[in-house]
Amino acid sequence: MEIRYYKEHSWILNRDMEFKIYGRSGGKLCIAFAPENGRFYDYENFGMIESLAPWIESGRLQVVTPDSIDAETWNNQSATPRQRIEQQERWFRYITDELFGWVVGINGHLGQRAIVTGCSMGATHSSLFFFRRPDLFDTLIAQSGIYNASHFFHDYMDNLIYENSPVHFLPHMAPSHFYMALYRSSRIICCSGQGAWEKTALDETHALERVLKEKDIPAWFDYWGLDVGHEWYWWKKQMVYHMEKLMPW
Repeated sequence: MEIRYYKEHSWILNRDMEFKIYGRSGGKLCIAFAPENGRFYDYENFGMIESLAPWIESGRLQVVTPDSIDAETWNNQSATPRQRIEQQERWFRYITDELFGWVVGINGHLGQRAIVTGCSMGATHSSLFFFRRPDLFDTLIAQSGIYNASHFFHDYMDNLIYENSPVHFLPHMAPSHFYMALYRSSRIICCSGQGAWEKTALDETHALERVLKEKDIPAWFDYWGLDVGHEWYWWKKQMVYHMEKLMPW
């Protein structure tokens, strides 16, 4: 498998940011986010890249794993909520305005939308990128995510937190908004187990399902069994299962 490591300067974040690219140019681009406070190498170290190897090695998929800054944003209790969400917004723009364009440019994906995925906090991130930028992403695979920013910011709400909370902004999106057509032409998979440490993700996934049904946005909400916990073992099994449906052999 072709694996490339990069450390590139972000002008938006004013620092060097690390990421890896798995697979050769030409495959469907997939941006994959690690769980809470995770790093760009977690997808490889915890075996998710190995699970995706059949698609990567065949040239059908190319996976990019960015670094997170969750400790400065969602989990930073030493800063004000506004400071935290402003930093989150800078990271969001780093992904959409710098990293995505850079990867698209070097790999010849111009004009093509990508897959976005993640597990746990990575699912939260992937849902935000998909619902806020469906012009860039046409497939969402969200595993065990949280879709309400209030879990992190509690009673505080402002315009940026609202924009980073799908269960808040989606219900108010106008039926005529051009994103609606993009959502409906995309593939949306939201998955949660019903076992250990999945209660919050399960409730959140049900809440997002209600919102999308009310907006008439087709999506596959996939609920696994009572034995399925909040862990990499199950996320890898779910990923293979869903990829076999999305990109069958």
